[in-house]
Amino acid sequence: MAVLKATSTTAAATTKLGPAACEKDAEKLAFIEEMTANADQVQERVLAEILTQNSETEYLRRYGLNGAADRVTFKSKITMVTYEDLQPEIQRIANGDRTAILSGHPISEFLTSSGTSAGERKLMPTIQAELDRRQLLYSLLMPVMNLYVPGLDKGKGLYFLFVKSESRTPGGLPARPVLTSYYKSDHFRSRPFDPYNVYTSPTAAILCADAFQSMYAQMLCGLIDRLAVLRVGAVFASGLLRAIRFLQLHWRDLAADISSGVLTPRVTDPAIREAVGDLLRPDATLAELIEAECAGGDWAGIVKRIWPNTKYLDVIVTGAMAQYIPTLEYYGGGMPMACTMYASSECYFGLNLRPMCKPGEVSYTIMPMMGYFEFLPHEEGSSVGGAALPQLVDLVDVEVGKQYELVVTTYAGLCRYRVGDILQVTGFHNAAPEFRFVRRKNVLLSIESDKTDEAELQGAVERAAALLRPWGATVAEYTSQADTKAIPGHYVIYWELLMKEGEGEGEGERGRLPPAETLRACCLEMEEAMNTVYRQSRVADGSIGPLEIRVVRAGTFEELMDYSLSRGASINQYKVARCVTFPPIIELLDSRVVEAHFSPSCPKWAPINN
Repeated sequence: MAVLKATSTTAAATTKLGPAACEKDAEKLAFIEEMTANADQVQERVLAEILTQNSETEYLRRYGLNGAADRVTFKSKITMVTYEDLQPEIQRIANGDRTAILSGHPISEFLTSSGTSAGERKLMPTIQAELDRRQLLYSLLMPVMNLYVPGLDKGKGLYFLFVKSESRTPGGLPARPVLTSYYKSDHFRSRPFDPYNVYTSPTAAILCADAFQSMYAQMLCGLIDRLAVLRVGAVFASGLLRAIRFLQLHWRDLAADISSGVLTPRVTDPAIREAVGDLLRPDATLAELIEAECAGGDWAGIVKRIWPNTKYLDVIVTGAMAQYIPTLEYYGGGMPMACTMYASSECYFGLNLRPMCKPGEVSYTIMPMMGYFEFLPHEEGSSVGGAALPQLVDLVDVEVGKQYELVVTTYAGLCRYRVGDILQVTGFHNAAPEFRFVRRKNVLLSIESDKTDEAELQGAVERAAALLRPWGATVAEYTSQADTKAIPGHYVIYWELLMKEGEGEGEGERGRLPPAETLRACCLEMEEAMNTVYRQSRVADGSIGPLEIRVVRAGTFEELMDYSLSRGASINQYKVARCVTFPPIIELLDSRVVEAHFSPSCPKWAPINN
């Protein structure tokens, strides 16, 4: 396809974006300029390609396109949809129907993400050619970074990358997260040598499904090669913090392995043992340095102390990940944080053309060759009710300062699909808009890849509250927060309980509350009610800690209302926020806590075939 060809006859040593590090970079930067300068024409071509490729699908024939591939016909006949709208078609494909339902090309696998109303993973159909398109966007990242950080070809990147469990649908197609799909593909496993993309982590360690063995091997190799490391990263900020926490817990074992030159028997994966065995040699000096840096308990600036040549941290710190910025600044010693790209299971969207900007200033430029993009105007607090939705806006016609919900049409067959991301236009690069990621629509709580909305939280509270009835207790009010002060972060649920006269146990400050074991059971019951992504994060990935219920004393939520009213809230419109982030409100709630309880064990989770 023409839109995937990242070359240009106008490539030169200097581009509009800046002086390229090499001729290969110059070609990539010229490609970015070409795509963004001609954004509308590229979008028109992309839509025509998508509609032509999928013209014989059941979905497009249902809407009577009759082979038309122009914008006017497309917009007049195709309606916006959500995942729930497409679920019957997706389920047919998952069950083994190989007819052209959504895509004219065979569905190669499903990419999973969280968020269905039933609490299960979404299954996003994809096609083999999408790997090429994702690889194209990846290939643009380093040419842009090289504009800002020279010399990255002289060292390595310490990236903590992991695969997650996968399953197969009843029809036999793989169902797995998008990054697991990419890491297991030939695009990653058989990638050609590139001096700007050399990792300390062996591919065998990245591909190991055992989280402990994978992390141990990646950390060990990063320590062995510490002086070559020029950048440290993970996909999400939370992932990098988990790696630092792992170092805090296991530095003695890692130092012992380095001192002896022998890999711990706790790592049993043969491919990892072979890969690490090629690198590991006795090094008492390095082992002593690790002990000196870690034994004292001072972890401020640990990244720069262990890896002194590091120039920046490469992590996503937008959206829900912004909550981790202060902790990263502490461990990183104030090093810059680079947010490089914007992507999802549905589609890869764009990249940050100023990756070394401050975290609060990150904007992503939508790359128009990745899919066909439209934007639904969004206003905070607005509700369309039974009224018609606003008119969708084309990529090049969005307005600076306004917020939109992203709507995408993909080569894999999604048409006018509402992604659920709320974006704000911050400017333009040539004719392509730049967006700040505002938030996921309807998401209340998120630690990493989990996304819990208000309806799901309400359902979990109701399910757990049923355990209180034998003790004459009900949940009078509740709210929540995602607590990321410790690693891993965890959900905190604040409960104000109403007790029937004479019920419960205990006196004094505790009052008459249900037994502690009952409240711990409530924590676990809430976790059992959470979606499968949350439960996998708890059980298999260890990226979320045990859920905590903090019981507050009677009258706390009235105090909360009084505080809100004192700040100008209307008493007629006031309602309890089901998630709180404002520090003074959290401080007020925490000061009224009578007791706190944690989930005593992990919820049930196992990989299942969809």
